[in-house]
Amino acid sequence: MPQSKYYRTCLGVIFALLIIYLGSKVSFIFNPLILLFNIMIIPVMLAGFMYYLLRPIVNVLEKHRWPRPLSILMIYLVFAGLIVLFIILVWPTLREQVINFADNAPFFVEQVQKQLDQLQHNRFIARLVPSESDLMTRLGQYLNKLVTAVTNSVSNFIAVLSNVVVIIATVPIVLYYMLKESSKLGPILLHLVPRKYRQEGREALEEIDTALSNFIVGRVLLNIMLGVLLYIGFLIIGLPYSLLLALISIVLNLIPYVGAVIAAIPVVIVGFIDSPSVAIWSVVVIIVAQQIQDNLLTPIIYGKRLDIHPLTIIVLLLIGGDISGLLGIILAIPAYIVAKIIIIRVYKLFLSEKVDDVME
Repeated sequence: MPQSKYYRTCLGVIFALLIIYLGSKVSFIFNPLILLFNIMIIPVMLAGFMYYLLRPIVNVLEKHRWPRPLSILMIYLVFAGLIVLFIILVWPTLREQVINFADNAPFFVEQVQKQLDQLQHNRFIARLVPSESDLMTRLGQYLNKLVTAVTNSVSNFIAVLSNVVVIIATVPIVLYYMLKESSKLGPILLHLVPRKYRQEGREALEEIDTALSNFIVGRVLLNIMLGVLLYIGFLIIGLPYSLLLALISIVLNLIPYVGAVIAAIPVVIVGFIDSPSVAIWSVVVIIVAQQIQDNLLTPIIYGKRLDIHPLTIIVLLLIGGDISGLLGIILAIPAYIVAKIIIIRVYKLFLSEKVDDVME
């Protein structure tokens, strides 16, 4: 009995649960590690994000006999030049829009109420909504809550941007060593795999690396193109704060599906404050830009490489947001991609034959 496989499995599970239980009783020992993790997770995540964007450029320069450290430093210099151009060409307009938005935020609720009052006196709206109906009042309350939430979010976003000294100082250093030492990470991880499974481990690492690279690079390219389309459309319809709203849309659209809806909310609110017609045209611009992205740009950039069902993405975002907020939402899909590849590989390696035998 003690030598049976079932007995050893049960004993292993019991010991694992016992270790977890004892670890929860001495959690103070792990507090410094948790604190270090919380400090480093955002810089490491951003560095990993930039790593997949810049690695193809570094590899091309290395093929042309540029030393890898020199290639990385050259890319840093180019980025510094782009930042200078951004400060000269884009920042003055963006800064003016941010300041105006912050100054006018307290009056947004009042302006929303004025627009609703004007709509209530419109003959066409009056026919659709009876005067005794409280629909407009409720709509005003909901929009006021949305305006308050949006203005608070923008204020918090600006406050976060003003406290990124640690991130700005850390990310370039972490990114430099990621790009420089990337070839050493695979062998280190393969040493954790039993020798007879290292070939499968190597193939799994290559598949994970390719999948993450395709997802991150594709997502960034799509969002930049979408942001350009939105900015052009916002300029055409005369939407206030067009540059600020386009940049916010680029960031929020990094979250698939849900991000597009969240990004549309401030756009529609700002458009409605200007006039109901601008709000309607802003919705048209968003829909047209999204259709161009989904039906024209996404098949060109992704093709069939990202095979994740939309419902799966929504469930992942909900779970990630519940576990770790915004950070969980951002990491949910990359974590799913990695987990899916590992689980499929492990299944094929250890379980597929046994399941086939049982089915037969």
